[in-house]
Amino acid sequence: MQEKRSREVPLERLRSGYLMLLVAVGFLALGILAIIGAASLERREETLAVVIVLSSLVWFGGLVLTLVGLTVVEPNQARVLILFGNYKGTIRRHGFFWVNPFTVRRKVSLRVRNFNSETIKVNDLSGNPIEIGAVVVWKVEETAQAVFDVEDFEDYVEVQTESAIRHLAARHPYDSGDGDETSLRGSADVVNEALQQELVDRLSHGGIEVIEARLSHLAYAPEIAGAMLQRQQADAIIQARRRIVDGAVGMVEDALTHLRENKIVELDEERKAQMVGNLLVVLCSDRGAQPIIPTGA
Repeated sequence: MQEKRSREVPLERLRSGYLMLLVAVGFLALGILAIIGAASLERREETLAVVIVLSSLVWFGGLVLTLVGLTVVEPNQARVLILFGNYKGTIRRHGFFWVNPFTVRRKVSLRVRNFNSETIKVNDLSGNPIEIGAVVVWKVEETAQAVFDVEDFEDYVEVQTESAIRHLAARHPYDSGDGDETSLRGSADVVNEALQQELVDRLSHGGIEVIEARLSHLAYAPEIAGAMLQRQQADAIIQARRRIVDGAVGMVEDALTHLRENKIVELDEERKAQMVGNLLVVLCSDRGAQPIIPTGA
């Protein structure tokens, strides 16, 4: 069943607040004149005085209602109008307006906001505890959804962001031994894009537009940070050794090919194996080679 969402209704035809302010001044002037007129009447004209006083009260009531209906909307702000429980529309234009004085006007900011999540501890795909946090840049796009479809859209952003971060961390390892697997540390662009897309799907229910989302903090938890550092160092040493061995094998193969093609020396299988072993020792050793020069046959 498709979820029913609120839809924003922009209000375009609005009464000018300046015109209604002049009307309020007129009500005030009529009320004052009525009171002055009632005070100047003689006692025998008490009935007329009562009528004038009542009229002045009506005029002052109109003044109050006119003033209550005045509304100021700042740039990148909106007002959601609710009349007796019914949604009447949203004012997105900035300016000075007059609306029905009995409407409830919910103020909603349309400005871009930053949310820096707290650093939370979660387990990555490999089960290692890590600390992770994110920065989300967002703004309200649909005011009706933000006001009516969620209880508190600011709290909604915070809770859904934390949930998305936990889900993202559980889908990827912190680090990857090879270069093919997506990892939190080694695939920052891919991970940030996945986080943003997940937040777009989650926050669309509250009328929120996600402009940018990226990880702001990523580290191993303190209890395993030392062990993970040693593992990273070991992995780096292994990768370096593998490259050294691959390069040494290629150099030995080139040397044997060069000797054979140029007929510099003829080597049998035993001497060829001895030469290969010596070259690999020299090329793969951490220390400089110390050659031994034979002096006899």
